[in-house]
Amino acid sequence: MSQQPDIREVVRKHYAGEAARFAARSSDGSCCGNGTSSCGGESFGASLYADEAAGVPVVAVGASLGCGVPTAVADLHPGEVVLDLGSGAGADVLIAARRVSPGGRAIGLDMTAEMLELARKHAVEAGADNVEFLEGYLEEIPLPDASVDVVLSNCVINLAADKDVVLAEASRVLRPGGRFAVTDIVADAGMDEATKKDMEQWAGCLAGALTEAEYRTALVGAGFADVEVVETHRVHDHAFSAIVRARKPL
Repeated sequence: MSQQPDIREVVRKHYAGEAARFAARSSDGSCCGNGTSSCGGESFGASLYADEAAGVPVVAVGASLGCGVPTAVADLHPGEVVLDLGSGAGADVLIAARRVSPGGRAIGLDMTAEMLELARKHAVEAGADNVEFLEGYLEEIPLPDASVDVVLSNCVINLAADKDVVLAEASRVLRPGGRFAVTDIVADAGMDEATKKDMEQWAGCLAGALTEAEYRTALVGAGFADVEVVETHRVHDHAFSAIVRARKPL
């Protein structure tokens, strides 16, 4: 049997249950939810956004579980269609929606009903009328080929069991010339096997992370060009947060 359903269920339970409830009642989110994983503190969540989240409801930003701010490096423009993979409580979607207005649209994709409920609530509070939140998996994006200009993600791709499929799907939905701009956890080449295999750590961001070399290879294999991986800050003895950018060739 494939390992993917098991990993997906571990991640879904973590974020649908504890992380979603935590986000609903707290303005100090972290990727680790209850702080029992190896990531946390100021490496994750609302403290990373600063002025980037101006105009977005504080509660939405406070519920962020990410390791960076992908909208800050995506170079968004009015009229573009943006897809956020693993959109969680919706902060990055709402920021993107403001950047691509007028004429643009921001779409969030998440597999957890609890997070989608929070995101839709936050969109109403923000008065955002150019956003849409879809339920689905990163490995099976429910959008047509060549339908978006930019793919964002914030500390989520590392949680997927099969990154090659996720990146291939991201490439599929991007238009020629489209941009891939995410923040993600990247593993050091020397991450120990115990950490890699620990399923609780997987839900806590670490065990599923690719190394920089693996990430670059996977992006090229998915058809991307101009791959860039830039470390932003350490989140663990064996891993760091990074800006990962690439382009779908014309």
